[in-house]
Amino acid sequence: MRVVDSVCKYICGDVRLHGGWSLVAGGDIIMVTAENAGEDEDSKSETGGGRIYMEDKLKMLPLLCCWAAERKAPRAWYGKLASLDDTSFFVQKLGKRLTIVLVYVDDILVTENDTAYITAFISELNNHFPVKDLGALHYFLGLEVSISSVGIFLSQFKYILDLIKKTNMVGCKPCSSPAVANAQLTYEGDLLPDPSSYTSIVGALHYFTWSRPEISFAVQQVCQFMSQPTTHHLTAVHRILRYLKGHIDFGICFTKGPMTLHGYSDADWAGAVTDSRSIGGFCIYFGSNPISWSAKKQATVSRSSTESEYKALVIAAAESYWICRLLIKDLHFTLSSSSRLGCDNVSSISLASNPVMHSKMKSLGVDFHYVRELVRLKLL
Repeated sequence: MRVVDSVCKYICGDVRLHGGWSLVAGGDIIMVTAENAGEDEDSKSETGGGRIYMEDKLKMLPLLCCWAAERKAPRAWYGKLASLDDTSFFVQKLGKRLTIVLVYVDDILVTENDTAYITAFISELNNHFPVKDLGALHYFLGLEVSISSVGIFLSQFKYILDLIKKTNMVGCKPCSSPAVANAQLTYEGDLLPDPSSYTSIVGALHYFTWSRPEISFAVQQVCQFMSQPTTHHLTAVHRILRYLKGHIDFGICFTKGPMTLHGYSDADWAGAVTDSRSIGGFCIYFGSNPISWSAKKQATVSRSSTESEYKALVIAAAESYWICRLLIKDLHFTLSSSSRLGCDNVSSISLASNPVMHSKMKSLGVDFHYVRELVRLKLL
């Protein structure tokens, strides 16, 4: 994988997924950067937008760039991309050769199962606007990437260390878990005089969840009190920082494995004591590698544990289906079997497989039919 600088919306989950593809395809990851991306007069139009085509040798799909006004910082975004399921990357399929280009603002990640072709791609890209080849990928938007014979390791060591220094937690005592077991955060405690520092720290912690899934639940709890944080909430935030300090070198290692997609969903019925809403979560694996996860309070109150579990199952099913479409349509993968979802609630499983059960859970409405249709089409 190599890095090139250009324009687009970035999704960290794409880096995890594309890193897994690079392992399977045996390709390199290269980083490139575009020089003076907002000052290319040839790509501007009267409205500040222009269409760039890479058709000569690469036959890439059209890339629509909209350039900002000169008074603003140079930036660009796309109106049309190669992927219908994710607007953050281009995909080119020529025979057995597959090229993936992931773009964020003026940085581009390029991965290809033919190393020699990457150099030709960057050279052709340079013919349209100046780019700089930064070589093999090591650091990107706070994500540190280490590639070895074992696999690809993603971590945020430097980003975490910077936050610990910023919050004066260098001398704190590490702890073994990001949250106290069975503890619930409420609105008790004295209001903080300056909530902005709390929101800043929590925002940084939320970004850590891209490589540290084990803190997702603890972070979602402190995220619920952004408007009126108290001293108790700040203590919970400090505990997460103490945990990160003691486990600062943790991350995710992607290794080669089977071409399967599976996941798990779960819910804590009425787990939020402040409003009796349930906490739902899921984790999706590609082979043995986690590529997507979430822990989030559900939008509405569930009247039963079955309802809360089924809502979590629906969210996991939607995420699994989206990833499946991305793998098959855009990355041209062939999964060895249909994606599988695990759930520990017997009633929810019955709802997903037996349409007769629908009459007992009419309140779920659209959610019921969504999962049922995926099961009927053998997509789940």
